Amino acid sequence: MKNTLKLLLLFSVIHCSCKAQQMVQTTKDVYLLKINEQQFINKPLKNLLKEIKPEIKFVSGTVEYPSFFSFRFISREELIKRPLGGNILGLYVYVKEPLDWNFDKRPKDTAYKWTEEDAEKYGNLTVERIKVIGKE
Repeated sequence: MKNTLKLLLLFSVIHCSCKAQQMVQTTKDVYLLKINEQQFINKPLKNLLKEIKPEIKFVSGTVEYPSFFSFRFISREELIKRPLGGNILGLYVYVKEPLDWNFDKRPKDTAYKWTEEDAEKYGNLTVERIKVIGKE
């Protein structure tokens, strides 16, 4: 009986620790979001964002239909230094709802950054499509 309880406890610990790991550990893993797209479709954006460990350093929002966010894992400054037409990794997340994104009303110091306020404001938007382009 004791061995059974110990085994059950050990299995529970292993199971929980495996599930707690985020899907995207490095930028090389971003393609896993597209591969597992069905896991996120018709779910809140915050579910997808929880699976990303690397810092999102640059974001922009497109308000026209279809509305989407463009997430980058390099800063705006790094992006500007790259050659035009470069193959830069980008994660595009299309959402069902109209996007209330006004770049001119964003604070200048965080205009291109994904903030906790953004996560709170946009986290419940419904993911409709995921697109990954470029390379790390």
